[in-house]
Order: sequence, then C-alpha cells, then structure tokens
Amino acid sequence: MNLKIIASVILMVIIGLLIGYSYTIVSDGNVEPLGRVAFVKIMNPDFYPGHLHSKLLAQYAKQRSSKCALITHFGGSSNYRSYMEDDVYIIELAFIDTQGTGATGPTNYTDSLKIALFGAPDGRYKYKSDGIVFNSYEEAMDHVNKLARENGQEGPLPMAWHGNARNGNPLFVQGCGFPLYFDILRREYGIIPAYIYIIKGMIFPYVYSPYRNYELGNFIKLQLLYSGGDLDYR
Repeated sequence: MNLKIIASVILMVIIGLLIGYSYTIVSDGNVEPLGRVAFVKIMNPDFYPGHLHSKLLAQYAKQRSSKCALITHFGGSSNYRSYMEDDVYIIELAFIDTQGTGATGPTNYTDSLKIALFGAPDGRYKYKSDGIVFNSYEEAMDHVNKLARENGQEGPLPMAWHGNARNGNPLFVQGCGFPLYFDILRREYGIIPAYIYIIKGMIFPYVYSPYRNYELGNFIKLQLLYSGGDLDYR
C-alpha cells in the first residue's frame, strides 16, 4: 500500500480518536460550547433585550431546552449585566486584560497565539459580570453558575462567544469574546477538546446564523456605521 495512503489513514484515525475523546469529555461537562454568534454588530449594544443577536442566542438556548445561556466578551466599558431575553436568562461574562488595551484597542495576534498555545497566564486576566470584577476564574464561574441555578438552569449551560469584529475581515478575525471562550474550554475540558470545539465553534454561525450573509456581505459598511456611532441604541 502507498505510504501516503497509510499515513492519511493513520492521520484520519488519530483525528477521529481526538474528536471522539473530546465529545465524550464535553458531553459530560457543565458547559455546552456552541460557538460564535455574530460576525459584526448590526445594533449596538447587540446583547441587549430585544436586539437581534441577543434574540438569536436565546433561540439557540431554547432549541436545547435551556433556561439560560452564557455569552463571553472581551472587556470594555460595559458592566456586562445579565438580563432576560424572552424566556431565557442571558449571562454576560467578560475577560479583562490587565496588560492590554481593552476591547477598543488593536489586536495583538502574537499574544493571542501564545494564549491559544499555552493558555492565559495566571494573574494576568480578571473577569467582569454584572458590574462585578472577579480576580480569579473560579470566582467568576461561581457567579455564573449561581445565576444559572437561580434562573432554573438544568443540565449543561450553553455558551457562545460574541464574535463581533470591530475592524478587519470577520472571516479571519474571530472577534469579541473569543479568548475567554477558549480559556473556559481549556480550563473545563483540557487543551485538546478546547481546540476541537473552537474549530466547531468557528463553523457554527455559517450553519446556524440567519444573518450570516447580510453581515459578511456588508461588514465594511457595518463596521464604519458602528465606528461612527450610527448603530447605537437610541
């Protein structure tokens, strides 16, 4: 048999085993990773009662018979307050980079790669939800899980990352909330399932978002409108 064919078969078997291992680990966990919700903002804020991406996340949660959903952000000036969207309680959680420029600053891709390979350094990041800043991951997730319990959550909590790309091509720029989403996956399930479910999460909006064609077809215009304040809720 051709060596290339043998190598391809071995590679496929390894990939299949990794996917199967990851699925087994995640299916028994407390967090159900969905993926990316938005490519760009259509409204600002888009995670606000009645707004399109907020209602879309609630729809994803309802499809899974979930009463709550977790959305991850990269920390800016917002308090990231949790709220009701229809019958679903949306829990917002943001990463605060104590060594970075915040949500409005330029993306440091080298730094992002280091985090993807080695995880977030201990002590560098803080977390914010409901106006409260948490110094550790454990404190932040205790808050998240407490809110989920209080609002009737049963079973794993669906989790998505915001995904809004403020600038650049959203086909490549994974947008707001991506680092925290990865960090939660890595901490909860380990590095291999984190990689597998990040790839799945990148594909998710192309399959499930009804706004994908509009957002991707108009992303430059929408980014300019957002930068000019024309998408702000009034």
